[in-house]
Parts: sequence; structure tokens; C-alpha cells
Amino acid sequence: MKQTTSHILMVRPANFGFNAETAINNAFQTNDTSKSVTEIQQKAIKEFDTMVSKLREKGINVITAADTKSPVKPDAVFPNNWVTFHQDGTVITYPMNAANRRLERREDIIDHIGQQFKIGTRIDVSKYEKEEIFLEGTGSVVLDRVNKIAYACLSPRTNDDLLDRFCRYIEYKKMVFHSVDGQGQEIYHTNVMMAMGNTFVVICMDTIKDPTEHADLLQIFKETNKEVIEISLQQMNQFAGNMLQVSNTDGKTFLVMSEQAILSLSDEQVSNLNQHTELLFSNIDTIETYGGGSARCMMAEIFLPEK
Repeated sequence: MKQTTSHILMVRPANFGFNAETAINNAFQTNDTSKSVTEIQQKAIKEFDTMVSKLREKGINVITAADTKSPVKPDAVFPNNWVTFHQDGTVITYPMNAANRRLERREDIIDHIGQQFKIGTRIDVSKYEKEEIFLEGTGSVVLDRVNKIAYACLSPRTNDDLLDRFCRYIEYKKMVFHSVDGQGQEIYHTNVMMAMGNTFVVICMDTIKDPTEHADLLQIFKETNKEVIEISLQQMNQFAGNMLQVSNTDGKTFLVMSEQAILSLSDEQVSNLNQHTELLFSNIDTIETYGGGSARCMMAEIFLPEK
């Protein structure tokens, strides 16, 4: 089992913008009305294309899919929430909290991936939307793939019972905790406060108020030989937790993040991370501001076996 992959799916946005439906429980979104809808979309496309180019320059295989103009999907740039591609050929599709995000699930994208990779078992848990039960892919769940542990902070978008089902499907152990921001609001996705690497974990431990949960997490990180690199609440708000470690076709690893995230880190944190992996960043300010997600959210990892 590998923690990182060199194959990434990214979706080029067609109607990117502020999503009022997701803003209900995503405190990271900001609706800056000083920019026009057209300007926001143009900036988002430029940021997307630049990030794709930077990844490809490092030898990472980025498979891009174009968002469709209709129906309008303001968050299509974040595909990791609706689909995951696993090493045994399993593809899982997920229930989404916001109704307009459910439109992002596209069979044609999965078929496109299937042209290059072997797809075996299909698991669709999106039916739980009818019961108002949600689990939003690797937004809700941060995976330690080598040790088969699924980390999740519970929120309106991350249901504990559905997490149990997910862990049974992929034969992982779950590690559940509660995480709140500086205003006491539940953090909507685990992947904005935590990023798992081969030999390290970046995490905002200040968001975990329960002493037992706090201690249990540190213990399991110790048992799995992960160096804990803590970030502050302010750094988390600058998306320093929303990172993803990937590898290139030569096996070299990179920790992908936004420019805002890397600028928030201290020299010591940068030095610590550089001992584990190369840092790769890109400016995605517009996508972060209006979308409330960052670099990790833009990348859906493909672990499927190649044809």
C-alpha cells in the first residue's frame, strides 16, 4: 500500500464562484463582491491552469476534466469530495451536503479515468443524501493508507455511521474526533485542519478541545512513526492544513499547497517539512477566497492499477 500517487484528477472550472449553499457550514468562504462574476471565473481558470502546469513540470501525471457549462456547479474544481479511486480498483462516490454539489458527480469523468486505469468494484453511497447523511470523500476523511487508518473530525458533512460503512468497505480502522475553529464552529472538513504524509502529519491540534481525543491522536501518530508538525489556528485559516503529498513518475515526493499556506508557515516549519519532502506551491487566492477550499481539495488522487 502506498501513501502517495503520481496520478491526479483535476476539474477545470466552468462556473466557479461563491456558493451560498456551502457557505452555511464552511467558515472558510468569503463573498468578496468587489469583483464581477466574470472576473472571478477568469482568475480561477488562470489559477487552475498555473497549478496544473506546476504539477506537470515536476513529473506528476495530472488528468484534467472540463467542467460542463450547464448545470452550473460553482465548486466543480473540488472533485476530491465526490469520488475516490483506490489501489484495488474500487471507485467510491459520495453523498454531498449541498444540493448543487451533487451535480458534480459525473459518470463520464469516471469513464475517462477508466480508459487509462482498471476499475473494479463500484460503491455508491450517494443514496444517503435522501436521509440527510453525508460523507464528502477525502474532504471528510484523511487517510493514512499505509497503516489503514481513516481520520475524521465529525461535522454536518461527516457522519459517524456512514464513516463506519466506509471503513468496512475499504478495511480501515477509523479515528474519530471533534474539531472546532476559533469561534467554536465545527470544522466542516478534516482536510482543512490535517494533512497526512509518508512520514509526517500537519495538524492544528488547537482545534481539538477534548483532552482524551487530543492524547489519543498524538499516541497514534507516535505508533505510526509520524512526525507531528503543528500549525496554529491562524495558519489553518490560511489553508496550511489543506496540503497533499504526491509523487512523480520517478517516485520523488512533493507536498502541494497554496502560496497563502506556505507564506503562513514559520522558517522552522518549512525546514521540518523540507526534511520529509519537497514543497510545491501555487497562488490560488481566488479559489481559496470564494470556494473555501485550497490545493488539497482540487486534487482527487488516482490509486487505481494502470491498464
